[in-house]
Amino acid sequence: MPVETILEDERWQAADLAGLADRAADAALRHLGLDSAGYEIALLGCDDARIAVLNADFRDKPQPTNVLSWPDEDLSAEDPGDTPLPPEPGDPDDPQPLGDIAIAWDTCAREAADQGKPMGDHVTHLLVHGVLHLLGYDHIQDADASLMEGLEVEILGNLGLRDPYRED
Repeated sequence: MPVETILEDERWQAADLAGLADRAADAALRHLGLDSAGYEIALLGCDDARIAVLNADFRDKPQPTNVLSWPDEDLSAEDPGDTPLPPEPGDPDDPQPLGDIAIAWDTCAREAADQGKPMGDHVTHLLVHGVLHLLGYDHIQDADASLMEGLEVEILGNLGLRDPYRED
């Protein structure tokens, strides 16, 4: 899975954002029956200041958030709760771009601490979440949220991570 990772915030280096991204993207694509070698994703590891600018520019929400995604094409399903269209496959020599993801260190670290989760586990969840957005999944309507969250739980479970939506 070619995830091109750009680090604007050096704190992501110690967290091995590139390794987490490759693992999360590969797991998400494989779970959906897609060959990860045929796709590529651009990932920006940044801080809250940078993601707040991106959030303002693209969503008119001038505040930090944990993760943002920009799919290369709209694969969303027509009806709530339906599976999105699969992306056109590429190959290792000419991978199909799925889109871009940005993730903010400060918000992720704060959320992980507040939720008592290891940072790597929380970031992996957010990366799986971002990849699913690139593939046309969403959580605006209840039926879509149930589908997307169910996939997240399954994918993370396959990686040996606990259900991020379960409250203990």
